[in-house]
Amino acid sequence: MIEASTSPRTGSAMSWDQFTALLANRVMGWRVGPDRILIQGRGWISRWRFQPLTRLEDALRMLEKAATTYTLTLTADGTFVAHIQVETRTGSASGESKAATITIAVARAMGIEVPDEAMPPSVTTGVRRRGEEKKG
Repeated sequence: MIEASTSPRTGSAMSWDQFTALLANRVMGWRVGPDRILIQGRGWISRWRFQPLTRLEDALRMLEKAATTYTLTLTADGTFVAHIQVETRTGSASGESKAATITIAVARAMGIEVPDEAMPPSVTTGVRRRGEEKKG
């Protein structure tokens, strides 16, 4: 089994691309190749087209595929909060990015550890780590 926090080949921190490939495989059930993702029905998409941390459409696609139940709320200060259940496991996340919040909560509910290194710099500031308070 692949650990989300380390690369299976090198043991180093997982990259953004590796994390996205892991989500495609474990959450969506797709096969991931070097340049393409093989989806259902022998179809394929380029790897760069699946971006669940930044594209709401991809995050919602994962949510619909994986979640048993979920709640997504928007607080008065503009923070999205997601609570997701996948069978008996739950995952939560909060942040300013709706797509990233959903994606991180789904990953946590699937038992995938989400290292900071997995998120591109534009998203890192939008999703708070567990227990971190909103600044400002």
